[in-house]
This record gives sequence, structure tokens and C-alpha cells, in this order.
Amino acid sequence: MKKYDLCIIGGGPSGYAAAMRAVDLRKKVLLVERDKIGGAGIFNGALTSKTMWELSTRYYNFKKQFSNGEIQNVDLSFDQINKTVSEAVYDRKTQLQVHIKLLQEKYGEYFTYERGHGVLLTKNEVLITKKNKVLEIYADNIIIATGSRPRCLTDIPADEKTILTSDGIGSLKKYPKSIVIVGAGVIGCEFTTIFSNFGKTQVYLIDKADHILPFEDRDITRVVADNFEKKGVVIHKNATLKRMEIVDGEVEYELEYQNGKTEIIKVEKALLSVGRVPNIEGLGLKQLGVEFTKRGHIVNDDTQTTIDNIYVVGDLSGHIALVNVGELEGRRAVERIFNYSDKKITYENVSTIMFLDPEVAAVGMNEMQAREQNLNYRLVKFDYSCIARAIAMRRTEGFFKIMVTDDDEMKILGMRAIGEHASSAIQAVALLISMDKGIAELADLIHPHPSIIEGIQDCLRMLLNKSIFKAEVFEDKLKCYRYFEGEIIPMEHLSNPVEN
Repeated sequence: MKKYDLCIIGGGPSGYAAAMRAVDLRKKVLLVERDKIGGAGIFNGALTSKTMWELSTRYYNFKKQFSNGEIQNVDLSFDQINKTVSEAVYDRKTQLQVHIKLLQEKYGEYFTYERGHGVLLTKNEVLITKKNKVLEIYADNIIIATGSRPRCLTDIPADEKTILTSDGIGSLKKYPKSIVIVGAGVIGCEFTTIFSNFGKTQVYLIDKADHILPFEDRDITRVVADNFEKKGVVIHKNATLKRMEIVDGEVEYELEYQNGKTEIIKVEKALLSVGRVPNIEGLGLKQLGVEFTKRGHIVNDDTQTTIDNIYVVGDLSGHIALVNVGELEGRRAVERIFNYSDKKITYENVSTIMFLDPEVAAVGMNEMQAREQNLNYRLVKFDYSCIARAIAMRRTEGFFKIMVTDDDEMKILGMRAIGEHASSAIQAVALLISMDKGIAELADLIHPHPSIIEGIQDCLRMLLNKSIFKAEVFEDKLKCYRYFEGEIIPMEHLSNPVEN
């Protein structure tokens, strides 16, 4: 029986990152993947959907910019979309496969890769079922990184042809004439953005709340929802899905609204976007006594499960289900196992991107969360139409919003960016949050001109009462106020905004 310092079950982003960190520390590691190396991070997940989003956004913006007739007959076939997505997947998949092969040649003493299904027989013994043989290995430590899959609804048959999950989007051969998307969270809104950008599909979005993206501030969600409706998207607000079934090869669904009204609609396709469930079946974990939450995630303390040598990372951990977070957890688990670092993961300053129209980036808390925690804070909001680069790009829709502590230090609590280059604009602020720093350093930094991130500098200068544009003058473009004991106080009403 071969022995390893570490066995990792699952070769998605978190498992792969864990294996590479083990190689860094020169530990003998076995990585086991039953299906495709890279997992949902490459296949039917982040890479595929974001490639589609990039295509749809470029197509939409190009058509919009030249809508007055300078350029005619611009079209993008669904075959071209599928071809580009396939090329992106192939590039990344091949990159990882070649990396594994070369890694085994260079560091074969430390790194082993097996394609097969791993099951824990004991807390140290793993049975790996391959195509033509069975292996049994011993490992001092185990990391479980088997990821998740789209959640299905018990009373709705997802055949991945007519009623789809995100796993079935790749099976589409043409633009649907119409599609209903169940779930107005991030993924549902991303696919609403993609299909509405292409302009070939009538999109319906079912939202059980009174506004999409219910975890975000209304000023963010209002911009996104308005753009959906401008493109013809029908948002079913305050709607409960009573039934959905396939009738004569199409999807028929029935809604009930809060006022008691019901509605029956027929569309060509449906997409279920109601979250994901962890892949925990067939691993032997329950038999060993590993504890689970009610939602099926593995109970853990800083990646360590209730069995001391078994760790969990990625979507199974029950924290934020993002590739970057999973990779961070993978590295952290390895460092903890081998006593390399005692620095715990901080989830409060995780940067996220929502691929919408326009794109949204976030770090730290939003206003809604701050008020739920009864925090006093200061807030500044700077419209894209005041940023020279946005004007040059002719993309002036959006804003920066930064929230700081209500004291002289003005440490950043959170930031939201919505607009062009939003995803590239939040990193400096995320760094300040992680360093527990105030805003002075970033406000005084010379930012490149012209650039979108100059808007961040202007935000911070407004808080320091030394901005070029004054909020009390440009009221429709700029906001700067203090939230204190439930009351909003415009900053110009304070005798000295820095000292009060």
C-alpha cells in the first residue's frame, strides 16, 4: 500500500491549489479526480459563463454604439459562441493537463495524480476506483474538495434539454426564442444579462422578492433591473412558482403573485438557477462520523472537520462559493496541516464580481448590512459621468460607493462599484480593508490619468473635504453623507467633516 503525507479528493480549483501548495512544501501528495481536472471552475461554470458574458457584452456594446446605422448587418451566430466557449475551455483544460504531466516529471517524488473515484475506508485509507483497476492508499491527512453541482427542484424535471441548469447551457445549439430563468440571484442575473445582451431571446426572470439581488443595496439593483427592462426582460416580481412542466416540447409555468393573481406562460426553454448543492455522496464521510450542517456542508473550523486529520475546502466548506475563496481555503488547509502558518482565513474582505450590465464589483459590507448591525458610518458616492476615462469610453453609466467608519481614522468598511472596469477598480480598497488602514494613503496616491480608478481617489478626497467636485453643488452626480443613529446627515452640514 502506497503511503502519502496528503491525499486530496477532488481536482477542482480548491483541490488543485491545495496540491500545488503541498508541492511547495515538498510534501508527498496524491491528487484524485474522478472526472475532469479543473472541475466546475472550467467546465459548466465560471470559465464558460464568463466567456459567454464577454462575448455578449462586446456584441451588445458594439451594436449599441453603432445603432444609428454606420455599420449594418452585424451578427453573431450561436455556433460562433459555442466555438469560442469550447476554445476557452480547451485552452485552460490543456494548460492544466500539460502542467500536471510536466509536474510529475519534475517532482514525481512529491506529486502523484490519479484519475478515479476516491472513497474513505478509514480516516487514513482511501480506495480509488479507476477504469480497469482498484488502488488502496494510506495518507496521514485527507482534504475533501469535491465541489458542488446545480441545485434542482424536486417537482421540476431538469432534463438539460428543455429545462436546464447551468450544466445544460452548453447543450444549446441555437438562441432560444424565449427562456424563463428561475432565481434572481447572481447566477440567474448573469444569464439574464447574457441572453438579453444577444437580443435574440425573450427573457423572463422569476423573482420571489420585490427586487433582484436581494442581498445588495437598492441603488445597485435598480441600475441592473432598469437595464434588463430596457432590453425587454420581463421581471416577475413578488412571484411564487406554482408549477413548471414540459408541454408539447416547450415549458409551461404558472406563477402566483402576492396580490393573489395567477399567470400561465409558455416559453421555449427554462433555466433553473436556485443555488448549488455539495457533492458529498459516495465518499464514506458519514460512515466515519464526519459531521454535516443541515444544508449538507461539512462542519469545519478553519478547514478542519470534526475528524482531526480530515480537512474540507471549496464549496463543501459552507463559506463563500467562489473560485478564489476555494483556492485560498486549499492553500490554508495545507499550511495548517503541516504547521506552516497560523494565519486564519478572513472572509470579510473577499472581493467579488457580478457579471451583469453593467458589471458590479464588491468588497466588504454594503449599506444594508451596516444598518442591520446598527453601525454609524460615512459614505461617499461618485458618478461615472464625472470620470474622464468613462467619458472617453462613452460608458458613463455607473458609480463608486465607499463606506468608512464614522471617526477620524475613516477605515474602509466596504465598497461597491458598478460600471465599466468595476472589477479592476476595487483591489486597492480591498487591500486597505485587509490591512485595517484608513483612506489617507490611497487618497494621496497619484493615480494614472485618464483611468476609471481616478473616481476612487475623488471619492476619498470628498470624505477628506478636499475634492475637486463638491457634493453640495453636484447633487445629482455626487453624494457624501454621514449615517448616525438612523439619521442621514449631509457632510456639508458638518462644520468640519474630517473632525466630526
